[in-house]
Amino acid sequence: MAAIQIDPKSKFARNLPVDLVIGDDAAQQTLLREYGAVFVARGGVTAPNRVVFEDQEEVAEFQSRLDIKASEVGGHVLELQSVAMDALRAAKAEASAAGLSISPRGSDSARRDYLGTVELWKSRVEPALVHWVGLGRMTAEHAAKIRSFAPYEQVSEVFALEKEGIYFAKDLSKSIIYSVAPPGASQHLSLLAFDVAEFDNADIRRILAEHFWYQTVVSDLPHFTFLGVPIEGLRDLGLRRVEHHEREFWIPDL
Repeated sequence: MAAIQIDPKSKFARNLPVDLVIGDDAAQQTLLREYGAVFVARGGVTAPNRVVFEDQEEVAEFQSRLDIKASEVGGHVLELQSVAMDALRAAKAEASAAGLSISPRGSDSARRDYLGTVELWKSRVEPALVHWVGLGRMTAEHAAKIRSFAPYEQVSEVFALEKEGIYFAKDLSKSIIYSVAPPGASQHLSLLAFDVAEFDNADIRRILAEHFWYQTVVSDLPHFTFLGVPIEGLRDLGLRRVEHHEREFWIPDL
C-alpha cells in the first residue's frame, strides 16, 4: 500500500492529539490511514499518542494514564476506558430491551497489551515465512533475518515484501493489515475498541452507533471503535463515510 502525506490544514490533521507521534516511514503513514479514526476520539476519552507503540513499556505507560473501567460482558470481564464502557453498557441495555444482545467475540475483545498484539502478529508472519520459503519466493536466510528483528522492526520489512506480492494475511492473498494489526498498532491498546459477536445484525450496528460506537476498520467487520460523538459530528473530526459489505465505516478523510 502506498504511503500518504497528511495535509496539516485538513480537518483530520487539526483534530489529531497535539502530542501524537507519527513516524515518517511508509509503514506508519499507512497505519494512520487504515486505523486512524481512533486518534480523533472525543467525549472525554484519551486518544493514543503513538501511531505505533514500540514495546510493552510504551503501552503500559500510556494505559497507566487512562481512566479504565472493568465490567462483565457476555461472560468475560473486559476493560475499556470508562466513558467507552458506560456507552457500551448503555447500548447493551437498549439492545436487551429490544430482545437483542451485544456480546464480545472472546476474552480479548476489549483491552489488549502489547505482547498480545505480538502473538497475533506472529500467528500470521511465521506461517507466511514458511509458505514463501517453500515456494522459493524467499530465501531461508531472508526469513531468518526477519525472524531476528524485533516485532516493531518487522513491520516495514513485511510491508516492503507485500509490495512484491509476498503477502502475509492469513490466506496469503492480501496485506497482513487485512488480517491482524501490526504490533503496537491495534486500537485495542487504547481501550477504545470492542469486537462484537453480533456484527452482522444491522439493528445492533444501529444501536451501537447511537451510543457513539462505529465501524472504523474496513478490513475488520467485528471491530467497533468508540469515537464519542454523534454521527453528524464525525465529518467535523475529519472522517469520511465509506460503504463496504453493505456496512458503513468511518475512516480518515485523507
